[in-house]
Amino acid sequence: MTLVQLEYIVAVDTYRSFVSAAEKCFVTQPTLSMQVQKLEEFLNVKIFDRSKQPVTPTEIGSQIIEQARIVLQENSKIKEIISNQEQDITGELKIGIIPTIAPYLLPEVIASMLGKYPELKLLIWEYTTEDIIHHLKTGVIDCGILATPLVDANIAEQPLYYETFVGYVSKNSKLYKKKTIDTEDFEEENIWLLNEGHCMRSQVLNICRSTKNNKLQALTYNTGSVETLIRMVDVNDGTTLLPELSLHDLNTKQLNKVRYFKSPEPVREISLVTHKSFVKKKMLNALKEEILALIPKGMKNRKKKDVVGLS
Repeated sequence: MTLVQLEYIVAVDTYRSFVSAAEKCFVTQPTLSMQVQKLEEFLNVKIFDRSKQPVTPTEIGSQIIEQARIVLQENSKIKEIISNQEQDITGELKIGIIPTIAPYLLPEVIASMLGKYPELKLLIWEYTTEDIIHHLKTGVIDCGILATPLVDANIAEQPLYYETFVGYVSKNSKLYKKKTIDTEDFEEENIWLLNEGHCMRSQVLNICRSTKNNKLQALTYNTGSVETLIRMVDVNDGTTLLPELSLHDLNTKQLNKVRYFKSPEPVREISLVTHKSFVKKKMLNALKEEILALIPKGMKNRKKKDVVGLS
């Protein structure tokens, strides 16, 4: 039994395909299949049910793969011990981030990190919260940037900042005449929401408390884009809620449609999350430092703020 064989079965489990797993491992499909078969023969068990599509692990196979992930994670710690002794930050960091954070945070973070650490390779994907958690547990990504708390014993959370939600209202809304707003003000409003699967949708619903009178329910528009929500209010009236960092992209006319909440303001807690066995701590600390350097001081403190739950 070899570490390479363990890497191959983990890859097949992750991508549920021998072809895709071979591509990710940079080997031919016959080579990968042969090594998996050798491991099965050595252990005298079937790890995968090849009759199913996508390929799925057998009951005993699932247990073997889970242990293989632990072995590979422990093995990687040896390299990390050496890496932590070196001055330079080098290697590969795979990041998952939710779409309602990515465009307002990552461009400057990426530019700064690549400038400071030329030997660092960043691989970044935009995923929903559910996908980020799954990919952390399966080892597809190293860390995630998303709204918390997640309440998951397998995930470690490092809160970074607290981002205020604000109302974005059309000129025809009753809220347009208000200087500040309260959560109850949205009960009679037409509210534009992100589609199912986005944690910000759940948070907005929690803030608004009731959407039973939402007249826009007759129209279903599925979007994962904050920019689309803004455009919908601009063209079709109604209201929506926006995260604070998105305000930097608004023009003067649009900023006039922004309404802040009365204290305590509803906020979302944004955290850097990893699997509990994560080992690339030096890279993670560098990423955390770059994010915190770009975040306004007032957003790092949660005092007089109401953290909105995800469910």
